[in-house]
Amino acid sequence: MSIFNIFARKDINEGVRSFRESKNAILLDVRTREEYASGHIEGSRNLPLDEIDKVDSVIKDKNTPLYVHCLSGGRSARAAAYLKGKGYREVHDIGGIGSYRGKIVV
Repeated sequence: MSIFNIFARKDINEGVRSFRESKNAILLDVRTREEYASGHIEGSRNLPLDEIDKVDSVIKDKNTPLYVHCLSGGRSARAAAYLKGKGYREVHDIGGIGSYRGKIVV
């Protein structure tokens, strides 16, 4: 991995494609419940960042592939770091829904 990759912008569209191709994966939206209710990616699950400490009761298998996103990428980065620290083995921070080009559901 190049040092310059840390500055690369995440592509949520590519992340969602990877999520859909991954067996038993979870697309985790860490925005607030209100943000989630106003529109989200179909098939995603909402676990707001301020409730991320409840993840063990929501996602028990730490081998579950997790694809984490928020609005612009800040909260998803914090959530991904927290999840990795809790021992989740396959955590992908895919950035913000603001640049998502697919269908949004309410």
